[in-house]
Amino acid sequence: MIYIQRRERFSAAHQLYNPNWTEEQNEAVFGKCANHNFHGHNFELIVTVKGEVNPDTGFVMNLADLKKIVKTLVTDKLDHKNLNRDVDFLAGQMTSTENIAIAVWKILAPVIAEHGVALHCIRLVETENNSVEYYGE
Repeated sequence: MIYIQRRERFSAAHQLYNPNWTEEQNEAVFGKCANHNFHGHNFELIVTVKGEVNPDTGFVMNLADLKKIVKTLVTDKLDHKNLNRDVDFLAGQMTSTENIAIAVWKILAPVIAEHGVALHCIRLVETENNSVEYYGE
């Protein structure tokens, strides 16, 4: 088994805010991230797939194909968007980095499987100090 990765970047705004809570509760839990005017990040999305090397190509998966899949299905829909308002696959969810990673997994896993490999991990870097990894579990 071998693992390959593709990194894409996108910039987006979001707000962490629970409408069922008071302003004070939201401020206490989410701090500046609850700002009514939203806030933004320059995200990095690292997609890791796994499989066996194809003896005819030397590839696990053609990285050009992986780039196109990730860009078309995910980053083009997230880049320069308000994640709370503009992204259909995040509608009605708290737009935490964790939930974004899970949503991306749900989109990519079946499409990547069509290429004879498996999605291994979604890593989403929100800041240089904060990131999440999701393995579909």
